[in-house]
Amino acid sequence: MVHADLDGKSREGVARVADGDVGIWLGEVAGALDVTLEDVLPAATQDELLTLTGDVAHNVVRLAVPLSSYLIGVAVGRGASPDEAIRIVGGLLPAAGE
Repeated sequence: MVHADLDGKSREGVARVADGDVGIWLGEVAGALDVTLEDVLPAATQDELLTLTGDVAHNVVRLAVPLSSYLIGVAVGRGASPDEAIRIVGGLLPAAGE
């Protein structure tokens, strides 16, 4: 399947990757969006985001994960730090047993 980047260039779709190769997918996504993965999503932020999204999936509802992630991205795009956005959303999670 052929897709277009943000700059309109065509590129072949990436084949399905194994769980351990998510870096390949993220590298492709970053390239297609014309961002540098290491600059915008360093490993520490990936870990924090994965922890948060796991908590959202198990304590809110799975459907909220991609939508919450999008809202975090919008907040970061508008100037919030990733750590602050993740902290704020994490603070909204229900307490254990709620």
